[in-house]
Amino acid sequence: MHLRADAILLSIRGHGEHGAIVRALTEQDGVQPGYVRGGRSRALRPVLQPANLILGEWRARTEEQLPGLTVELLHSRAPLFGEPLPAAALVWVTALTAATLPEALPYPRLHAALGGVLDAIEAAPAARGWAVALVRYELLLLAELGFGLDLERCAATGATVDLAFVSPKSGIAVSRIGATGYESRLLALPPFLTEGGAADWEDILAGLRLTGHFLARDLLIGRGADLLAARVRLVDRLLRAVA
Repeated sequence: MHLRADAILLSIRGHGEHGAIVRALTEQDGVQPGYVRGGRSRALRPVLQPANLILGEWRARTEEQLPGLTVELLHSRAPLFGEPLPAAALVWVTALTAATLPEALPYPRLHAALGGVLDAIEAAPAARGWAVALVRYELLLLAELGFGLDLERCAATGATVDLAFVSPKSGIAVSRIGATGYESRLLALPPFLTEGGAADWEDILAGLRLTGHFLARDLLIGRGADLLAARVRLVDRLLRAVA
């Protein structure tokens, strides 16, 4: 096995006294794990940061063996970890991707979308500049893994206009008329997810509640409390930014 490719670093876990096991997302070969010798050294710690872009070279003698990985830093996003809100976003979106994507399967749309979210966070650390992209990424992740929401027509009436809610059970949109009397049992559907365009804070938070419900229900079961805690920290910091 020999692979050389640009990749987005997703997770880094110490292994042994000096090494690290790394998971990184490539465009054509999906998530690739590898062992980085000396990955916990002073020289490599700044390189092995989630969200950094690297040129990786994976080598293994057999398919069953964990490949050895050498890395070259192409672009560092490490300075963003000095700001609490961008740091929380980077930790969450990379950890979510690392925990949910199977290894070695290509997801080029997710690779491009994740790169877009990371670029948006870097370009505008204030959340209004990237929160919409984050919600859209979470929706795309659900869809790519077989849990996509149907936001095109009303589950109750079949209407394609005035869609304002989503059923928490079926993941299908519901119009205002179709939701009459049941609004409190449904999740709000912010307009930017069906009509595009910008979003205010209320809509952004509604979008995060929507995706958070289906991520927790369909993808993150048994994934560990630490992963969900990362999302809770992100939402808490967003709420403080709004206040």
